[in-house]
Amino acid sequence: MKSYRIPGAKPIAGHYSPAVESNGFLFISGQVPVDPVTGKIIKGDFEDQFKQALTNVKNLVEAAGGTLEHIVKINIFVNNGEKWYEVNQIYKEFMGKHKPARTVLPVLPLHNGYEVEIEAIADLNKKDN
Repeated sequence: MKSYRIPGAKPIAGHYSPAVESNGFLFISGQVPVDPVTGKIIKGDFEDQFKQALTNVKNLVEAAGGTLEHIVKINIFVNNGEKWYEVNQIYKEFMGKHKPARTVLPVLPLHNGYEVEIEAIADLNKKDN
């Protein structure tokens, strides 16, 4: 098992790894709308928060030597189920043609007032990008 962090990121406050590789699979812990370098919470609108969380996922995959195309499963937790259409539009723009398996799940309010949290699994063995 090998752990990964976003290069230049502040130390993690909790008892977990941002991403862990095992047998060529990368398991990415829930990413929230926080700038990993400054540690500042993104206080913008939902789109700003969602894009930051997606960028954190992307940066963790890249830290492990992969790309967005290596993601095979992504789970998106939102604090408002009415955001589904907005989630889909932002996600489609961010991911381009790549369409991994995905779940969008409305949840109770998230920690620190976050509007979104994203976790993912990437197959770093994947050759057919």
